[in-house]
Amino acid sequence: MKDALKALLVEDSVTGAALIAHQLRTIGIEVLLAREGEEGLRLFREQRPDIVLLDVILPGLDGFEVSRRIRQIELHGEWTPIIFLTARSTDEDLKRGIEAGGDDYLFKPVSSVVLAAKVRAMQRLAQMRHSLVVLTRRLDDANRELQRVSALDGLTGIANRRQFDEVLGREWRRAQRRDGPVGLILCDVDSFKPYNDHFGHLAGDECLRQIAQCLASNVRRPTDLAARYGGEEFAIILPDTDESGALQVAESLRIAVHTLQIPQAPDAGSEEITLSLGAAALVPLRGDAGPTRLISRADEALYVAKRGGRNRAALPPA
Repeated sequence: MKDALKALLVEDSVTGAALIAHQLRTIGIEVLLAREGEEGLRLFREQRPDIVLLDVILPGLDGFEVSRRIRQIELHGEWTPIIFLTARSTDEDLKRGIEAGGDDYLFKPVSSVVLAAKVRAMQRLAQMRHSLVVLTRRLDDANRELQRVSALDGLTGIANRRQFDEVLGREWRRAQRRDGPVGLILCDVDSFKPYNDHFGHLAGDECLRQIAQCLASNVRRPTDLAARYGGEEFAIILPDTDESGALQVAESLRIAVHTLQIPQAPDAGSEEITLSLGAAALVPLRGDAGPTRLISRADEALYVAKRGGRNRAALPPA
């Protein structure tokens, strides 16, 4: 059974409160009754009513101040309809009520027909707003998931080239401001074509997935990023890392992938799948528009590793 609508009635007049409470109960609404503003605020915090009926003239805090404080208490996305009860009908009073966070007015003496109509109208508005908030949150969740998925490589599940470019650009600019280094490792799977030709493309895809997950799990700092660079190439961004540190990380990654012991094709020249890695690091110059020099240095280092016999990590030529 659905819970009854809960109304907070803040009214200092005993007779007026009894009449309005009776009218509300007649239309199936549970009533929380407060005689003054502070008590009303306490009940609002504790009970979180569905609607508030608030006398303008109260002992202590007046209704306008109570309304303002209720709006401060509400969390982001919350909205509780507030109807003022008043004998005043001037434009200035109406303006003050709306500015204080009120939504509507009921003029005393309160008509039971008008009270029921206004409460139901506010209930519908609250339900519509709640539905809109829920829909907005779902859309926000969907957009966040879309952004997450769009940043991942569909095959390997690690960062894709787009995310790599964005993160490297951001880290480059940050290093430029701090006068610190950025490290970069470019990796290439050795003799991947013979592997694909011998075992087939499905096995090749699984091989790339295993290597990608190995790289991602062995890049330990939260600021580091392992990404698929393209084809059988991977890249590792290492913020605040000099060339010596980048080479150490590259060597540890080489060993980790070799330890997977993925069998290589018979004519590939090695028994297991291996990686060649080029490590580089630069402190960005003030005039550098982007990390092009760093990528070129890492690419030169990768060429050194390949030319040196593969299955090794290397630095660029001096």
